[in-house]
Amino acid sequence: MAKADDGGQRQPLSRDRVLRAAVALADEAGLEAISMRKLSQTLGVVPMALYKHVANKEELLDGMIDVVVGEIEPAMGDSDWKAAVRRRILSARTVMLRHPWARRVMEAQAAPTPVILAYTDSVIRTFLAGGLSADLVHHVMHALGSRIFGFTQELHETAPTAPADLTPEQAAYMMAAFPGIAAVAMSRPHDPNSVVGSGCDDEFEFEFGIDLMLDGVERLQRKGWDSSDHDREDASVL
Repeated sequence: MAKADDGGQRQPLSRDRVLRAAVALADEAGLEAISMRKLSQTLGVVPMALYKHVANKEELLDGMIDVVVGEIEPAMGDSDWKAAVRRRILSARTVMLRHPWARRVMEAQAAPTPVILAYTDSVIRTFLAGGLSADLVHHVMHALGSRIFGFTQELHETAPTAPADLTPEQAAYMMAAFPGIAAVAMSRPHDPNSVVGSGCDDEFEFEFGIDLMLDGVERLQRKGWDSSDHDREDASVL
């Protein structure tokens, strides 16, 4: 059985339709709402009908992530590798903010799917096409980590409380005991809805981190950096 559309026609069930319905359900009700039973009710089919398209919940979740990653802006073949990578990463961030549950699923995945591997490969090829060596790109990908998918653990950790969030007595203690934290926390206005902590501007902090990294990568590229240089430096110390 398949759910009828507005014109009374039965919409055939397909893997794509199942996955997109699951993504919509997670967006609306959260990841906890995802189950074969709930999804089958949403689609107007019996639960067994879903198993023709996804073998189990793990495959369902993997497929949902594939749908989400598919929303990231595709590579455009830009000659400016730094601008191209930056644009795709910020596109990924927009997608992840649209589907806030996706980060948890990606972090729990046993192995990346071919769709995730293809996206990662396209980012790597953008660096390589820009003239970066495979050696440098290897280390760059380690440094960027999950940032290429639009999120980073640093934006989900609890930061030190800003003095502005404290009572006058607590703020005075913080400024006396931890003047460095106090000075940094009070250095600019803060967004009270931030997930970073202390009301920092999440979007600004994410873009600042990406720009800092990509500027550093560009500087290393211009210097002709190679990891073997690091090995030689270590050997000279011994």
